Amino acid sequence: MTQIIKGGNLPLSGEPMRVAVVRRAGEPGEPQVDAAALLVAVDGTVRGTEDLVFYNQPEHAGSGVRLSGSAHGEGGVLADWLEIDPGRVEPSVDRIVVAASCDDATFGEVTGLYLRAVSATTGEQLALYAVEDATTETAILLGEFYRRGGGWKFRAVGQGYDSGLPGLAKDFGFSVPEVPEVPEAPEALDIPEAPEATPDIPEAPEVLDVSKAPEVPEVPQAPAESAVPAPAPLATGGVRPAHGNPWLSVPSHFLPPLGVPLARCNDLPEQMGPEFEPVEFSGRGKEDVETGLALPKGFVAVDVLKEGVGYIEVFTRTIRGRRWRDVLSSALPDLHGVGVFPHDGQSPVRLRVDAERQAAWTVRLRPVSTLRSFEGPGPVEGYGPEVLAHTGDETDVTYRFQGDKDKEGYFGVQAHRRGGHWEYAFGRRDRGRGRGAIPRGPRLLVVESPGGWSMEPREPRFAGFWTRR
Repeated sequence: MTQIIKGGNLPLSGEPMRVAVVRRAGEPGEPQVDAAALLVAVDGTVRGTEDLVFYNQPEHAGSGVRLSGSAHGEGGVLADWLEIDPGRVEPSVDRIVVAASCDDATFGEVTGLYLRAVSATTGEQLALYAVEDATTETAILLGEFYRRGGGWKFRAVGQGYDSGLPGLAKDFGFSVPEVPEVPEAPEALDIPEAPEATPDIPEAPEVLDVSKAPEVPEVPQAPAESAVPAPAPLATGGVRPAHGNPWLSVPSHFLPPLGVPLARCNDLPEQMGPEFEPVEFSGRGKEDVETGLALPKGFVAVDVLKEGVGYIEVFTRTIRGRRWRDVLSSALPDLHGVGVFPHDGQSPVRLRVDAERQAAWTVRLRPVSTLRSFEGPGPVEGYGPEVLAHTGDETDVTYRFQGDKDKEGYFGVQAHRRGGHWEYAFGRRDRGRGRGAIPRGPRLLVVESPGGWSMEPREPRFAGFWTRR
């Protein structure tokens, strides 16, 4: 039996493991949870900064412990994954403590929290512990892997702290001096309401496989026949109100008409996507598009223009016509959006466009080197779905979301890297603002939005060791 209750323990083989800190995510107001590990000596203390593995220090230099990233799965669950290789742990380390922190809320507000360890080679479940009694804690010591009799064991702990990850670490002999708060820069003006109505956006389909855990939620596995005239292109380098919203005017990031030379707009390396002459296709309703493009491996950007109301989705197809990569989906009227997909470089690019109400549309394929850059200074603004290029360091970001006519809808940002792997950088439901972080580039920042938004690089509000960077 690998599922145990609080205080229980079980033996382990000592093989390399992957350890997931799992909870439900994606619901309105769901708190952000961060996983961490502390490498503890025989005297019950950590030796110093190097023995903490957390969001600012994702890897231990000498003991085979690292924080490898997050993954979403079916049923709305989210897992932060740690990799632990007991065979590489330094002899001076007696225990590896796995913890979770929740700075802006309490664990009483976190749904479905549990820890699960699986074999890194076979995927077999080694240990599972579900937390059922959390209340006001902002950090929890979930469990610990410890030496015993020449081998390793796991103990389910479930001890909570009201003082967050710094308070938990202090209990193991580690603390840093207090540092003064850095004054917050003045906030930009609130985003006014959008006068146009925006239909609700259907939830995007989940695409990751999950492995089964019978007593708890599943864990995600880790990190044309007749053409119609195209909508008139925007003037090169012009500024236009986004869908009639006077509060938001953004530089046109769409291509000039074909035949006009393209300019590079970012510093993405060539490995992120091939250079090619852009091509565009127009149609109406539901049609397959044979682009004839045989491109090298990498990302391809797609502009999607749709007239009128109704939902539209664009995805790539396999050689047998099956659905493959999602490109863009939106219910915005008179859509002017940007999507992206990773191409395998092995077959010509094939698309399917499906627009409700026989709406007229144009899709335009172009290199990712022509995407707008997210490097500051100042905010980047947009309306609806878009893709930005990020090539800088990990960056704190202030997000603002206008929402639809009811100040609702989902706004999310995904950070995609080479190979098609991605992670959520930010998400919220309903109009408002929030803070988050963009990982180190090169990344493509895929924005999902039914309304106006802005993203602004920011300096950390607090300077110091525990500040998320």
